[in-house]
Amino acid sequence: MPDNISLSFGGRKITEFSEYSVDSDLYTAGDAFSVTLPDPAFAVNPGQQFQLFVNDRLEMTGIIDRVSEYNGKDGSRVVVEGRDLLGLVVDSYCEEFITLEGVTLKVLAERLLRAVPFINRKNIEYQAGIAGATASKTGDNDLFDLSQDLAQIEPGQTVFEVLRDFAESRGAMFFSLPDGTFVFGRPKAKGKPLFTITRRLDGAGNNVMDGSRVRDISQQYSKIIVVGQKQGADGIEAADLNTIAIAQVDDVPFYKPFVEINNNDLASPANAGRVIAERQRAMGLQLSYTTPGHSVNGRNWAVNELCAVLDEKFEINGTYLIYGRTFRIDKSRGPVTELRLGLPGVIR
Repeated sequence: MPDNISLSFGGRKITEFSEYSVDSDLYTAGDAFSVTLPDPAFAVNPGQQFQLFVNDRLEMTGIIDRVSEYNGKDGSRVVVEGRDLLGLVVDSYCEEFITLEGVTLKVLAERLLRAVPFINRKNIEYQAGIAGATASKTGDNDLFDLSQDLAQIEPGQTVFEVLRDFAESRGAMFFSLPDGTFVFGRPKAKGKPLFTITRRLDGAGNNVMDGSRVRDISQQYSKIIVVGQKQGADGIEAADLNTIAIAQVDDVPFYKPFVEINNNDLASPANAGRVIAERQRAMGLQLSYTTPGHSVNGRNWAVNELCAVLDEKFEINGTYLIYGRTFRIDKSRGPVTELRLGLPGVIR
């Protein structure tokens, strides 16, 4: 069955496109799409809410950002671009510049997202156990129930930046799902892979068109030191205010120290150190593949899912996380999916 995409907004549905690109990336806030279509004979306006489907499965919910119209001797065309609902959170700036002493992440999320339109604050998941596979909307995670001792919202910070930083101080990420659900948690780390990539030298069973691998130690460090200062009661000596956490990274081939300042609270330096180490590990290995079509065995390629990779060209045989995926139509190859894979369960 051929792949198909459709864009729904304002009670209308468009299914014919000359070009399209639908991107989703676990580590980049604000998934984006772009479609080119003939003059639709009806108005397409920025600010409209949309739903984008691939093979009749919802793959993006968000707002149309930009509409570019062209008319000339070779005809008319319209380019429609937009982002998912997290894009609104990225764009929205904080209006209250308050100290977050005693505020939990759940309370802060409710407060900051209140003024962002189209957001269903009841549809926020706080992953239980921060394991990556199980999520709870009741927010029963002790780390998320732990309030900040010192954090300040500064003028110029966006809602996303504040929530992202608070989540990272608890060893988690802030990301969104295709249906518009916001998640505080971690990428998937374990479980049965839903997808398989095969590239054998003899070509038997191959399901990718091309692939690449990047290994990079330029941003990896063998020792990570996070220092900070915690606000205390009157009478506490200055020496008692200093907080510090050290993370050792064994797989970096030589000694190379990294130091960062984190002034949130006592829980933050240790979590920040782990997050930094994970981010550096994740950047150290990146795989990318191009596959024909947008689905395999009736299932659309999806981010935050595990994929078993057998690649004899790169001598890879293991399980990796699909953290990025772009559906696009290629003029020479037709519908293709560009996949980006990395280490499972790590924050970046």
